[in-house]
Amino acid sequence: MDSSLILLGFALIAAAAIVAVALLRRPAPAPESAPPDPRLDTLIQAQGAISGQFAQTLEAQAQLQKALGERLDALNKRLGDSLHESAEKTAATLGSIGERLTVIDEAQKNISALSGQVVSLQEILSDKQTRGAFGQERMEAIVSDQLPPTHYDFQFTLSNGKRPDCIIRLPNVKGVLVIDSKFPLEAFETLRGLSSDEERKTATARLKADVLKHVKDIAEKYLIPGETQMPAIMFVPSESIYAELYTSFPDVVQQARRAQVVIMSPHVFMLAINTIQTLMRDARMREQAGLIQKEVGQLSKDVKLLADATDKLQRHMGQADGDIKDILTRAGRIVSRSEKIEKVELSAPEEAKALPKA
Repeated sequence: MDSSLILLGFALIAAAAIVAVALLRRPAPAPESAPPDPRLDTLIQAQGAISGQFAQTLEAQAQLQKALGERLDALNKRLGDSLHESAEKTAATLGSIGERLTVIDEAQKNISALSGQVVSLQEILSDKQTRGAFGQERMEAIVSDQLPPTHYDFQFTLSNGKRPDCIIRLPNVKGVLVIDSKFPLEAFETLRGLSSDEERKTATARLKADVLKHVKDIAEKYLIPGETQMPAIMFVPSESIYAELYTSFPDVVQQARRAQVVIMSPHVFMLAINTIQTLMRDARMREQAGLIQKEVGQLSKDVKLLADATDKLQRHMGQADGDIKDILTRAGRIVSRSEKIEKVELSAPEEAKALPKA
């Protein structure tokens, strides 16, 4: 409410009060004086109306202040809730950022560790002895993970004294499957580092000669008729070298197959081991099926014997039932005769008197 209205109300009240005091101080009129001035009544009524308006103005001002206070409280509450919500969202966002930074840090550590492992792998593949041990470890890990220990052996000694890296015993087969993991990689490494055609041609010839020599060694050492299965497996520990060998040197692969030697990468070797595992499971199932069939036959015999015993028991029960009926019939006759005898004994003295003498 405007303050000028309030001041105006106070001014009107003051003026009315002054007029009233002046009228009260005037000497009392004589009995014969003129009647009171009607404007005084009008002024008093106006003063009452002004007082009522002033009271209404004060009440309206109080209500306005109350409404303003309520709105300010609601605004403060909404502002506080909004700030609290914003603080929670900010804290959650900062926490998520911290988690992502932690994940990024862990990924960076893993990348650094992987880089070190790649360098270590290069060092392993650069040395012939460690490279052979690396290939053998990969092969042994695949075999030991898929097959039971009774179906394979590492460094097994054959009848000719040779020791392949691994042999696998197949179900229902006399010979064992031979696996060799010592693949020659020097020629591949040399071929990758050459640029001129003449040098690459020389390195390619060396590569073919090295691979075929290793194939020949496997065939001569490990393929024994009646003792080992054909073909033998040449394990290559690198998927890229295996793919390059099959893509760029198909004639070498064909010659290896004709020599009864199959070249396999880790993935292909794992598929072969899974196939062998399936064959072993089928063989065990056939064995179990034979045992089940045998047990079912024995069970059939037992059921037949039980049926014969039940038939005999039924005949015995029928005979026993006839015997029991016969026994009951005879027992009934005995009871009947006992009753007759009892009656005779009870009436014997009286009848003796009545009977005439012979």
